[in-house]
Amino acid sequence: MMTPHLRQAVRAALDRKALDLDVLELKEICSFTDYFLICTGTSTRHTQAICNGVVEELEKSGLPPAHVEGYSRAEWILLDYLSFVVHIFSSQARHFYELERLWKNAKRIAVAEAEI
Repeated sequence: MMTPHLRQAVRAALDRKALDLDVLELKEICSFTDYFLICTGTSTRHTQAICNGVVEELEKSGLPPAHVEGYSRAEWILLDYLSFVVHIFSSQARHFYELERLWKNAKRIAVAEAEI
């Protein structure tokens, strides 16, 4: 079951037309976070817009990111919210890094299941 803030991040990414959203539950296999939200943008501006949308939406709830990486290059933007990490990729970077394969033992949560 996803947290309210993670659901909010999923909605914000979808509102900005993020593609191929995946939520991985890592609670049982990871010591530094509970979830990954992984999505794809179609261009540098699109990945930055997705990032901006997630950050703005969560800041409305009083939750700023603890750390942001990769915003200027926008090939792989990482937003660390401690209990979950948002990964916003270009399609090329997502294919190259294949986080879903690296974390293949994680439970996948379908976005439809999240009651978005």
